[in-house]
Amino acid sequence: MSDKSTELAPTETIRTGRPAREAKFQTSMTDKMISVLIYMMFSLFAFICVFPFYSIIINTISANDISARGDIIFYPKGIHFQNYLDVFKIPGLLNAAVISVGRTVIGTSLTVGASAFLGFMFTQEDMWRRKFWYRFTVITMFFNAGIIPWYLTMRTLNLTNNFLAYVLPTIVAPFFIILVKTFVESTPKELQHAASIDGAGLLTLFFKVMLPICKPILATVAIFAAVDQWNAFQDTLLLVTDSNLYSLQFILYNYINQASSLSTMVNLQNAGSTAMASLATKQTTTSIRMTVTIIVVAPILLVYPIFQRFFVKGIMIGAVKG
Repeated sequence: MSDKSTELAPTETIRTGRPAREAKFQTSMTDKMISVLIYMMFSLFAFICVFPFYSIIINTISANDISARGDIIFYPKGIHFQNYLDVFKIPGLLNAAVISVGRTVIGTSLTVGASAFLGFMFTQEDMWRRKFWYRFTVITMFFNAGIIPWYLTMRTLNLTNNFLAYVLPTIVAPFFIILVKTFVESTPKELQHAASIDGAGLLTLFFKVMLPICKPILATVAIFAAVDQWNAFQDTLLLVTDSNLYSLQFILYNYINQASSLSTMVNLQNAGSTAMASLATKQTTTSIRMTVTIIVVAPILLVYPIFQRFFVKGIMIGAVKG
């Protein structure tokens, strides 16, 4: 009996003794401190990312004379929305928005479609010279002829002052093809084998079997391609002289460089308005720049959360699944 008591004593001490409680308390406090530190770090990082956008927004809805002096920091003063109404009066802005939306929708659709099909084809072992064509596609990621040969090629193809210059060069994107190819290779091959045994052809296999499975990675490709198309302005700068084909980002580029003259023009257009009698709503260089920036950036910020859940799934290619 005494032997049993001696054997059970350490167990009881661990279960109910003070040293065991103190060890548990110390461990839990350490975990809490680490969790608090992590939350603080991520909160600080989120604040650093969000604050510039917040600062621009509150400056666009604040009194323009106060904003021009740099006195708007954490909260708006003299709230009004005249800036947005005035900026939409700038010639060419709405047409540029249509061009940007058009190139983003059409260009993204073509890029996603080509990336999906080529990524799928490069996984098919019976494709003629599969390795050669895959390497031929990938090598373009590492070698670039330069701007002048690129411009001469585009001009030879009659893609100057042409809307197709926005969408055709981006159809075949090696990086996106690699993403899709890797995703397809991570799926069970038995799905394709079973469909082939049932008589499915290559196109049926692609559209009916693999395309529904590839939705996460295709959504990821769509996000990347849409952001690239929406933010692009260098192709407009080099290839387009027709103002009817200017993109919104190129208009922003010009407006930022000409904000002073644009603010004068808008003020002259509204010279007869009683609202413009106040310095609070009189356009300044700062108000023009910040308002146009928000108009250009807002659409892509609103679209991104819709695809975020697909983006997370698609970007985790190769992760271990339990």
